[in-house]
Amino acid sequence: IPSLFALGDARRPLQETAALVEDIVHTQLITMLHHACEGAALRGSRVISPEDILFLMRRDKRKLARLLKYLQFRDYKSKILKTLDDEDTQAESGPAGANQRRQRLAQDFLVWMDQTGELLSLAERQEIDPIKQERMERLERQTRNMDPAQYAEFCESRQLSFAKKASKFRDWLDCSSLELKPNSMAMEILSYLAYETVAQIVDLSLLVKQEMTAKTNPVSHVISASYIHYNTHAEQVKKDPDSPEATPPSTPGSSHSSKPVLQGNGSVDGRARQRKRKKSCPATVEPPSGAIQPCHIREAIRRYNYRHTVCTQRETCTTFPQLIFFFFFLIHVLKVITTACYTLDLKGWFRCFTFSVHVLTCKIKVIDC
Repeated sequence: IPSLFALGDARRPLQETAALVEDIVHTQLITMLHHACEGAALRGSRVISPEDILFLMRRDKRKLARLLKYLQFRDYKSKILKTLDDEDTQAESGPAGANQRRQRLAQDFLVWMDQTGELLSLAERQEIDPIKQERMERLERQTRNMDPAQYAEFCESRQLSFAKKASKFRDWLDCSSLELKPNSMAMEILSYLAYETVAQIVDLSLLVKQEMTAKTNPVSHVISASYIHYNTHAEQVKKDPDSPEATPPSTPGSSHSSKPVLQGNGSVDGRARQRKRKKSCPATVEPPSGAIQPCHIREAIRRYNYRHTVCTQRETCTTFPQLIFFFFFLIHVLKVITTACYTLDLKGWFRCFTFSVHVLTCKIKVIDC
């Protein structure tokens, strides 16, 4: 729940929303662990290492670049803590590469896996991450109207992570049921991916929430949250004139001389019973309007899965015709070469080659259709 608040949700997130996010993150991490376990078994490794997780993330270049920066930050943090703890000069004069084992391990694996150098260049780029920049701007707008107590709570929520409780995080993932167990560096990466998954769910849910709010009330998205809260509160006061907020505050001298307003059966006891019924009625308890609802998360996940499915189908549809194209191209090239060898006629060879290209073009058009 504090993680949701630190990533852009309301100060008091809903329990149902937190439970749904936890279920989604748990399912995603378990699936990734099983795929990483299969990859480690194919490599002949005894444990799940960071290489197996990096291999699964090779297609998502933005997340991979963000992960490499996180590993670099972890190396810098370990180096600073080691420098502060060690007082011996011999420890400070040790090899510099010993404090960069995470970053060096990731780069060595990318060098082995990447043939074009595209993935390796992600770690060397110094450009601003647009997603992270958008999150920081949103959190800056969120903290503008906070008082010192709220901002202190927000800062404490920002410091929470899955990596600080490694044993509980390992038990939560049920790593004991796996054939191959992840090592410590793999658990660091999984804890980071868990936090990143929560952040992405909050990002998509806030977009869905904004769209739904704009459809239901076209003016509410341009009004500040504080104004909406006070305006709603004032309307409730007008509808309920007998509430304590509607009655003017009595002065100390006139507190005993003021007559109570009678309602219902005309007695003060009837008014007290009516107030008790209003306070105990569960229908008056509404969730906070600014909090992310479970329907927002479900709609965000539905859109994400649909986009991922469409992209996968497009990749499959563009790859399959290319394979067929090369197959028919090789067949026609062999036919042209065979014909040229038998006839030794250059004009006939050129006509055969032109006809083959024309046939291939027609077949590709039919395949694309």
